[in-house]
Amino acid sequence: MAKLSLNRANRIISQAFAHAKEAGYKPLAVVVLDDGGNLKAFQAQDGSSNNRFEIARGKVKGALAVGTGSRWLNTQAETRPHFLDGLSSVIDSGIVAVPGGVLAKDKSGNIIAAVGISGDTSDADEECAIKGIEAVNLIADPGA
Repeated sequence: MAKLSLNRANRIISQAFAHAKEAGYKPLAVVVLDDGGNLKAFQAQDGSSNNRFEIARGKVKGALAVGTGSRWLNTQAETRPHFLDGLSSVIDSGIVAVPGGVLAKDKSGNIIAAVGISGDTSDADEECAIKGIEAVNLIADPGA
């Protein structure tokens, strides 16, 4: 199975930023974790607001914990709030159960990386994560 290189992680970030600029989105913060949940790369655009690292990391840590993108967690929040409370209590620094945490998989379905973005609307954040992931020839799993 392929491992996530720093170069590839940084390309995900640069492509997410490029898409955000093209779409006219607010400044973003992007967290890229490897398949084991270790921080591989983080960047925040000039002008991004406070605590965006923590929010982006919370989105992506939740996604990795359940094996699908954070949009799925957002859906669960309505019918299973006790599940989200429990999940957040066992994950260091908690989770953020809104779209914007996207898994990056290879063609065999193996998780290679996870990307969390915060800065604009959750849907816009997710869109930028997908664009970054697809730019490095991986398959995005937003949890839809």
